Amino acid sequence: MKNKKTAIIGSGFSGLASAAYLAKEGHEVHVYEKNEQLGGRARQFEKDGFVFDMGPSWYWMPDVMESFFNDFDASANDYYELKELSPAFSIVYGKDDEVAIPSDYNELRALFESIEPGSSSELDQFMDDAQKKYEVSFSKLIEKPGISILEYLEFDTIKQALKLNLFSSYQKMVHRKFKHAKLRALMEFPVLFLGAKPKDTPALYSLMNYAGLKLGTHYPMGGFHSLVKAMVSVCKKQGVVFHTNSEVENLKVKHNQIISICVDGETILVDGVIGSADYHHIESKLIDKEYRNYDEKYWAKKTFAPSSLIFYLGVKKKLNKLKHHTLFFDADFEEHSNEIYDNKQWPKDPLFYVCTPSKTDPNLAPKGCENLFVLMPLATGLEDTPELRVKYFKLLLNRLESHIGESLSDDIIVNESYCIKDFKADYNAYGGNAYGLANTLNQTAIFKPKMVNQKISNLIYTGQLTVPGPGVPPSIISGKISAKLLTQHLKNQTL
Repeated sequence: MKNKKTAIIGSGFSGLASAAYLAKEGHEVHVYEKNEQLGGRARQFEKDGFVFDMGPSWYWMPDVMESFFNDFDASANDYYELKELSPAFSIVYGKDDEVAIPSDYNELRALFESIEPGSSSELDQFMDDAQKKYEVSFSKLIEKPGISILEYLEFDTIKQALKLNLFSSYQKMVHRKFKHAKLRALMEFPVLFLGAKPKDTPALYSLMNYAGLKLGTHYPMGGFHSLVKAMVSVCKKQGVVFHTNSEVENLKVKHNQIISICVDGETILVDGVIGSADYHHIESKLIDKEYRNYDEKYWAKKTFAPSSLIFYLGVKKKLNKLKHHTLFFDADFEEHSNEIYDNKQWPKDPLFYVCTPSKTDPNLAPKGCENLFVLMPLATGLEDTPELRVKYFKLLLNRLESHIGESLSDDIIVNESYCIKDFKADYNAYGGNAYGLANTLNQTAIFKPKMVNQKISNLIYTGQLTVPGPGVPPSIISGKISAKLLTQHLKNQTL
């Protein structure tokens, strides 16, 4: 097949993966990134000696990342050191009530038993089931493009789905196994990464428990941006060309094919495009209305994962009581969930998360200092003002200070915030969402926005608004799928 010139819009994980796989097929690949730095939400910034990952911080499913590098005759450890965290993370349930979650599974069983007698055997059963879901998903489901239900009608796939109750309620499954509120909160927290209430999430996603609690929670030294740098390196070895500060302004269509893209006023001829930028943005801003898969009413009805209010803090002392990952579940989970999905308002008493990567990687902060970010999930589409950011900074700081038993206010030397307005400005994120579409039952697999534009045959969408869904590993897989789809189209064009 004659080499084709392809353009990738956006350099998030799905964009990087699609670029690498397309280039491996021999295509001329150009990646256009509107921001100064590559990586999409996984960008990094430095200030006063502190290095902050701006987005993802949980390195789960390391086998997915390893599989990506293996496809290019490499390994993750060729690019960065990966450390398993022990404890994996910590949960604060209330005043002087914190539970560290061990990385060792036998220790985890003992912890469950100490909280709820008899629960360790229930945990074993739950994890066995979760492992089967994980294996079925990755062998039968996750790399399907979700174009047609026919993809899922293999007898073995249907049999496995029925056997494992993949589409029953995740919350009901957890509550059948565990009665204690602490254990329920622990088992339900991974679906926060899927952006939906546990009761609205399919039981399929118990695979997240297996990924986090059995396969382990890891950290790439140098920060999560180390994964971005590694994938960029793979891309460059394949011949991918990157263009930063280069915003794609429109796509020119002729005879239902994109023939060129406009970047900062320059027209560039292309044979195909993969959209790794926000799906809604591409459809509403880059192509004419007649070529869109979905109208505004479609997007307005979708359930989006939350946005976030994030504070990046550099502190001029060590904070001994904080772990690498600390989840503050010392508030009403259901009330905060309702304020995100149902009532859509700034929360009265929010749950939040603190990441302190300098606990594992001291090079991310000056000596004797601590690097942390504080994240509060938030409904999309809300008003975002400096006054609201200040209000919630004080609220979260008071809760954090109460937990660690010491004041922080006078020791904070870096304080940068990031919220809805920034997600919109930097990523054109619909409603300022942080994680894409929620993985509810009616937004799973074939019910997600289609990867293939139905009216433009050489435009493929990828990333967290389409299959498989939100998160770093799914985005990498999404990029691989999109590259296969565009490659097949380009092959068909030459026949």
